[in-house]
Amino acid sequence: MANIQSIQPMLLLNRLWGLFAAMLLLGLAGYTGAARAGYAAIVIDPATGEVLSAVNADEQNYPASLTKMMTLYLTFQALQNGKLKVDQDLPVSNWAASRAPTKLGLRSGQTVSVNDCILGMVTKSANDAATVVAESLGGNEGHFAEMMTAQAALLGMTSTHFANAHGLPDPSNTSTARDMVKLAMALYRDFPQYTHYFATKEFVFRGQLIRGHNNLMDRYPGMDGLKTGFTDASGFNLASTAVHDGRRLFAVVLGGRSASARDRLMARLLDDGFDNQPTPEALVAQAGVPSTTRRVLAALSPIGTAEADETAPAHHRASRGCTRHRGKTCPSVAKSHGKSTTRLAHRHKAKKVVLASSSDK
Repeated sequence: MANIQSIQPMLLLNRLWGLFAAMLLLGLAGYTGAARAGYAAIVIDPATGEVLSAVNADEQNYPASLTKMMTLYLTFQALQNGKLKVDQDLPVSNWAASRAPTKLGLRSGQTVSVNDCILGMVTKSANDAATVVAESLGGNEGHFAEMMTAQAALLGMTSTHFANAHGLPDPSNTSTARDMVKLAMALYRDFPQYTHYFATKEFVFRGQLIRGHNNLMDRYPGMDGLKTGFTDASGFNLASTAVHDGRRLFAVVLGGRSASARDRLMARLLDDGFDNQPTPEALVAQAGVPSTTRRVLAALSPIGTAEADETAPAHHRASRGCTRHRGKTCPSVAKSHGKSTTRLAHRHKAKKVVLASSSDK
């Protein structure tokens, strides 16, 4: 009898936990708003506009630090029209300095060059650098986010809304894999003179070597950009571009369960794309985390303090070693001794690549 009495409270406790979990999941549907935060992937040949692979490409998700691609788009636009200069120093506000890691460690009252802000965003995904640019171009970050959303609409990114310049968690900062690949292609089409920035693997900032998060550029021959992203709510995101035999492809992965799983999927997507065949949807699903699980992670991640890029434990990150894909040779990479200002990914001397026109977005 005593044993039965001791079991009953445990059964009741288990039932209560089950009820709590069900209520939590129901509440999370409202918490996450329109974004389902599941896995998604897309590969596009910009020369033809052909979609080579697409899984959940139009499902709204959290872009995390892929958001900075739009901040960089507006930065390049300002450089091109003369509103900014590469060597121009920009003021650092209290708000910019207070942005959560990852960051360059800028302090209020300092200045930082546009060039260093760009490199900081591309490599370390520096949230303070993104905010400095946002405030310089928009007056404040809120207005700059409106500028970002307006530019997204002009680029045909019809399912995107930006709430900030960096990708730190915000329920209203949402996009899709299809919109993110449109943005990636627009960067290369509209600002070819600045695309070398995306190949930067590391640079020296005020005597400190700043290394990038995009480890796949060391492993996938022909890859020379673009951008990583991570929050608990978004999972591991990646926008990539690579060239093989003069042909450039663009791809986006959202919602990876780990950096290594995301990178393996990206490599497979590009391999299949260059072979003109779709990647099986089951492989995309294996690399991602179901949206229900992602909602739980979103609820448990403090919206004001979660970090916006790959600050996950080291065992989640991809190796920097080169992996051969289908007989393709790996590029040689120069070792850094902390003296050079930048180190770039290997960029193939390929045939001229024709990007889709604005009407093809």
